[in-house]
Amino acid sequence: MAKLPEKTDFPVSQVRRYLEPGPIVLVSSRWQGAANIMTLGWHTILEFSPSLVGLMISDGNHSHRMIRESRECVINLPTTALTDTVVGIGNTSGRDIDKFAEFDLTAEDADTVDAPLIGECHASFECRLHDDALVETYSFFIFEVVKAHVAASPRHPETLHYTGDGVFMVSGRILSRRSLFRPGML
Repeated sequence: MAKLPEKTDFPVSQVRRYLEPGPIVLVSSRWQGAANIMTLGWHTILEFSPSLVGLMISDGNHSHRMIRESRECVINLPTTALTDTVVGIGNTSGRDIDKFAEFDLTAEDADTVDAPLIGECHASFECRLHDDALVETYSFFIFEVVKAHVAASPRHPETLHYTGDGVFMVSGRILSRRSLFRPGML
């Protein structure tokens, strides 16, 4: 039997270090002719069909109002090649700068929403607001992904997962347990 890990008390305000649900994303938006990008780690898959994604976008963030007013955004998936860009975007405000120009990113036209895709990202998911019932109280937006654009390779890119205090983990190593998987278990 494996040795049990020794555990100590841990600050509850820091549990996100272990529970952060997925990779860091760059959320792009456009409202009244202005485009913006924000770095985001607080998101979760809510439903498969329709494809619903929840994003927690603080009302203190410049993108909050843009997204609330336009009712759409693009969730862009950067790889580790954009690590410094991801940090830079997260440390600046679209109130002060044009982040596409500042970070030399390519704004591409989306097919179904006005918000731009980020050309340098591995994937881009065009989203429309599905439900805003939790926005006022929790700044939690529920979006439906209406169009997905994904690079053909690599199939499993190295992505960033934030653990707090400026530290990221990298995913990309794949472990398959398909032979043990039963449909509906996850």
